[in-house]
Amino acid sequence: MKATELTENISKALGIQSLNPMQRQMLESKSPRIILTAPTGSGKTLAFTIRMLRNLKAPCAKVQAVVIAPSRELVIQIASVVRPVARGYKTVALYGGHSMADETNSLSPLPDIIIATPGRLLDHLQRANIEINSVNTLVLDEYDKSLELGFEGEMRKIVRRIGHVDNLILTSATTIDPLPDYLPLDNPEYINFTPQSSPKSRIQIVEVESPARDKLDTLIALLRSFKRGERSIVFVNHRESAERVYQRLIAEKLPATLYHGALDQHEREKAIDIFTNGSAPILVATDLAARGLDITDVANVIHYHLPVNEATWTHRNGRTARVDADGTVWIIRSDADNIAPYITPHRSYAPDPDLRPDLRPDMATIYISAGKKEKISKGNIAGFTAASAVTSPDEIGMIIVHDHHSLVAVPREKARPTAQALNAGRLKGKKIRASVVK
Repeated sequence: MKATELTENISKALGIQSLNPMQRQMLESKSPRIILTAPTGSGKTLAFTIRMLRNLKAPCAKVQAVVIAPSRELVIQIASVVRPVARGYKTVALYGGHSMADETNSLSPLPDIIIATPGRLLDHLQRANIEINSVNTLVLDEYDKSLELGFEGEMRKIVRRIGHVDNLILTSATTIDPLPDYLPLDNPEYINFTPQSSPKSRIQIVEVESPARDKLDTLIALLRSFKRGERSIVFVNHRESAERVYQRLIAEKLPATLYHGALDQHEREKAIDIFTNGSAPILVATDLAARGLDITDVANVIHYHLPVNEATWTHRNGRTARVDADGTVWIIRSDADNIAPYITPHRSYAPDPDLRPDLRPDMATIYISAGKKEKISKGNIAGFTAASAVTSPDEIGMIIVHDHHSLVAVPREKARPTAQALNAGRLKGKKIRASVVK
């Protein structure tokens, strides 16, 4: 794809009128081997997308490019950037928890671009659903994670199936050394934008002392000190801890949702959707949420448990202060915790345990049992919701359309009557189910 066509597509599809220095350097690079290091929220996905698309020939019903990412959330986020920019090229996303039948159907005719988790891509290869020996560009996003020991067997098999690759791009916010010998990485070009574009200057790191080793009371007091509606992510180190913290927040009537690897894909999607649309502005999560979630306006990152290493610290904090925004990182510490040398608080804070503000969100979410596969668009959902005569068009919030269901945010006090009205109506001539998401 020509550079002029690329920049026009980016402008039209994403509303970005000019590339940042990192993206321009990726556009202009001639190297067939690139290792890109840049912080989260710096435009890294668009940067490697630009370089990848520069390598593509005309659409040819063969797989020309493969992007591998370590989590389904990251695959979905990458696909949301690549698809609108790669106009004219067929792009598919493959990841666990997605319908295998839908994915298999999407592979005929073969796509030009595949974005996938290692396990799911290998599954399709072993089922003979695709061949990737025609691939000319391989991208490993968050390569420090996808090249870890747990993925080594899958990655070796995939690289072997691809065979010779003309262009190889590795990207991450953190690096690993040494890189595995099965990757053809002779004389790579290193593009490092961490010092120039680091969001550290826009992040305040605040230490909050907990008088008890069980830090839940301190966490609740801290959350109650925030502005109503502020998006906050509470990071814990274990799924069991996430469940425990979430249940306590719900009992305290704090608008929280839960996100960890033991939840099924639908539950995880719902958690991110209601966090993003403001229905549940507190996300309790394991480090699964430290990568791949492209959510704007996260005001607070809270380390309920201290991170296990510096890379985890970096990726957790990367959820806030994205692009040009500011953010605050909170460290809840008891006498059982030791602060690692890479953690340097700017100040301390003691929340008022007696605060009892009303933190109920302004918006609630309605689930609708139809989505993209039923030929439903955001416009269809907006019109259908407005036609309920309960919620007016200017009151409708974020609309998210998935394969077989959709979510629409409406004013909290109107959610139940709106759902009832939708159940009595027809969406594109068909009856649907509508319910308020709890």
